[in-house]
Amino acid sequence: MRKLIAYFIKHSVAVNVIVIAFLIFGGVGAYKLNSSFFPLVDSKNISINVTYPGASPQEVEEGIILKIEDNLKGLNGVDRVTSTSRENSGNINVEIEKGKNIDFMLLEVKNAVDRVPTFPVGMEPLIVSKLEALRPTITFSISGNNIPLATLKQIGRQVENDLRGIDGISQIQITGYPEEEIEIAINETNLLAYNLSFAEVSQAVNESSLITTGGTIKTSTEEYLIRANSRSYYADELSNLIVKSDPSGRIIRLKDIAKVQDKFSETPNANYFNGNLSINVTITSTNTEDLITSADKAKEYIIDFNQKYDNVEINIIRDLSITLVERTNLLTENAIIGMILVLMFLSLFLNTRLAFWVAFGLPIAFLGMFMLAGYFNVTINVL
Repeated sequence: MRKLIAYFIKHSVAVNVIVIAFLIFGGVGAYKLNSSFFPLVDSKNISINVTYPGASPQEVEEGIILKIEDNLKGLNGVDRVTSTSRENSGNINVEIEKGKNIDFMLLEVKNAVDRVPTFPVGMEPLIVSKLEALRPTITFSISGNNIPLATLKQIGRQVENDLRGIDGISQIQITGYPEEEIEIAINETNLLAYNLSFAEVSQAVNESSLITTGGTIKTSTEEYLIRANSRSYYADELSNLIVKSDPSGRIIRLKDIAKVQDKFSETPNANYFNGNLSINVTITSTNTEDLITSADKAKEYIIDFNQKYDNVEINIIRDLSITLVERTNLLTENAIIGMILVLMFLSLFLNTRLAFWVAFGLPIAFLGMFMLAGYFNVTINVL
């Protein structure tokens, strides 16, 4: 240590070069440092998504889930495996042991899934992916005076599409409205007039709402999945469904015997803002996205939106970037006050010039830390 100090005393130019390097590269590192509300935590979960159209939860469980779970048993690095089976789909969550590399384990899990000998015909390709940790950034509501929920949902979808086109914003969730349904109100008089039964209409609707697979086509470089989708998603499409046709060529469509309309589920799930119906939009940030930057871009979009529309407005409900900026400003102010106090008290007992260089060493040390912080995923956060 003495030799090192003696070297720098003798070669003052080297000291100046190091200080300048700390100022430049440390400043650049601090500028590029990402911000998050809490320190970054790497995800330790791998998700396996299963899609099996037309299958019951039991068929999904026995035909797919259990086969995959059997192959995952005994896999080194796997802590716990949990699964959920639903109609047409299922999910397997693989928790990785602490200290294991998530990217390596993702490859191991994919290999274990590929070793399953057979899957049911009609199952879509499995999606194996790493679950990325998401952090809430900003939440806002979309509302308007006497605007129906269906219109609000359309506006919400447009807002979502606009936000996804902004660099730095990728994770968006919309809440505040029930699930959409298609209501079919059959007219009994028309049903009898066309000599139809309720069972015939029900069968026609069920057969029109199927998603079937026709196998796969393999080439030397790619594999194609053949799907046939005859499902109707809107009332206008379903109303043109052919229920029956006779030898004379007469066609009976669903709209001839029933009133078909889009509607929301009767399950209460409505939000209100200032007495008006509203929907909520939540933006979350990934580990690679900057919280403050994402929030600022969202707020710029909100300002432009409110200037364009008179009958609809966006109001911010929660903005975590405000708290983070306040904490960061407080930390900066405390650092400046600390430097001034160190300079003042050292000046009472030491030479003023010496006191200045001692105090100057404090920000230089922090800038040195900022030079390396980005390589270790260190962020500016409230902790």
